[in-house]
Amino acid sequence: MVSRSRGYRSKTRHKLKKSVRGMPPVNRFLQEFEIGEKVSIILDSSITKGMPHPRFHGRVGTVTGKRGRAYLIKLKDIKKEKIFISLPVHLRRV
Repeated sequence: MVSRSRGYRSKTRHKLKKSVRGMPPVNRFLQEFEIGEKVSIILDSSITKGMPHPRFHGRVGTVTGKRGRAYLIKLKDIKKEKIFISLPVHLRRV
């Protein structure tokens, strides 16, 4: 028997499904956020670069900084405060 693959996007068939196929609008890539602003993490599966882990899909975090064109998002994961990097195409204002 071969051991099962547990890749980065495993068990995300419904979570990362898109109703409309294709690329997102350009203004999603060019969004600007202020430090301290609340954002919701909504993953766009057509853009894999800069995508947070799928377990954070639908969660709300706080912008803590900027690194290049990506943003640092602070989020509580069970008991720990975690900071991760995400492109603006995966973020929405709350």
